[in-house]
Amino acid sequence: MLALRAGRAFDGERSLAGPVTVITENGAIRAVEQGHPDVPGAEVVDLGTATVLPGLIDTHVHLGADSENGALDRLPSFTPEHLDAVIADGVGRHLRAGVTTVRDLGDRDWSVLEQRSRHRVRILASGPPITCPRGHCWSMGGEASGEDALRRAVRDRAERGADVVKIMASGGFATPGTAVDDCQFTEQDLRVVVDEAHAHGLPVTAHAHSLAAVQRAVAAGVNGIEHCTCLTDRGMHAPVELMDALAEARIAVCHTLGNTQDPPPFIQERFDRAGMSIAAKIGVVGRMHDRGVRAISGTDGGIGAGKPHGITVDALGHMVDAGIPNAVVLASATSQAARALGVPRGMLRPGWDADVIAVAGNPMRDITALRQVTAVVIGGQIVTTTLPRDRRE
Repeated sequence: MLALRAGRAFDGERSLAGPVTVITENGAIRAVEQGHPDVPGAEVVDLGTATVLPGLIDTHVHLGADSENGALDRLPSFTPEHLDAVIADGVGRHLRAGVTTVRDLGDRDWSVLEQRSRHRVRILASGPPITCPRGHCWSMGGEASGEDALRRAVRDRAERGADVVKIMASGGFATPGTAVDDCQFTEQDLRVVVDEAHAHGLPVTAHAHSLAAVQRAVAAGVNGIEHCTCLTDRGMHAPVELMDALAEARIAVCHTLGNTQDPPPFIQERFDRAGMSIAAKIGVVGRMHDRGVRAISGTDGGIGAGKPHGITVDALGHMVDAGIPNAVVLASATSQAARALGVPRGMLRPGWDADVIAVAGNPMRDITALRQVTAVVIGGQIVTTTLPRDRRE
């Protein structure tokens, strides 16, 4: 049993005035109490004035990618030993950033999916994304064409224990030669994948940069959309009718925000040709929020030097820049993300998984407080802490 004493809390939906004590037992949260009550038999950890909140969730990462430019293209050249080291490094970066759950949305040859249980971070995985021949991320091994092949691809993922099916509805910036502003599959193709996945109890999320690809994915009944850039021949354009459809269907949209530096020249050139910019994307994110679109936080972590693993705070900062309230932003990386992934975490409530982090400062007022992670607890076990020993009884 563990008792975490803190100055205040964010429970996944709202702020709790402090002081507070989060009590965990057998891997789950037993209680969240006001004040600092005695808890017989518990290991007591005094977090001082820190804020406790659910462990953060990054719903879009690529653990096999090494956080350097061209990472996805180099995946086929990695030896198994090198790939294991890259995955372990990515996991470590997420842990240090307070991320306790990640959803990997594209590995090569099932590498991440097959080693989910090796790491302290909780990992959900899709395996290789389904893409058209020579489509976006084709080198990961997920090429498929035609309804029969698409159904087989979904069944293969179900048999291997995938947590989600990812399909590349449009091309991507990181794969030269693919059509970012067009579609890789017909609406019927997408419906086939959705129907087959749902028959196996699996959700479907669609990578979609073009407006047409987003519209097809919504019509096909996907559960989530990655990027949702809404590119047209006039730049980024999200029609009100589309935003309302996204909101009404409760589709989880991961905008894959956050970056620590400008993209490499070849991607920036594609951005410019497509009429895309970070500022414009942040504007679309704000408008979608205002129309009730449900956003969940994800970074596309690992795909480049400007998109390394562990930058959830940068992604959340972009949402704040879009005019979204801090509580909603924090929920996008905790309770809302957990609901979209179908996992019992992301809340400081009795019975939920005891994945808890502590940060110096108050992220309800300043989202950058998340940069100062002082403790990480997963399943009721302390994984990392910067606290001195005399604050643990």
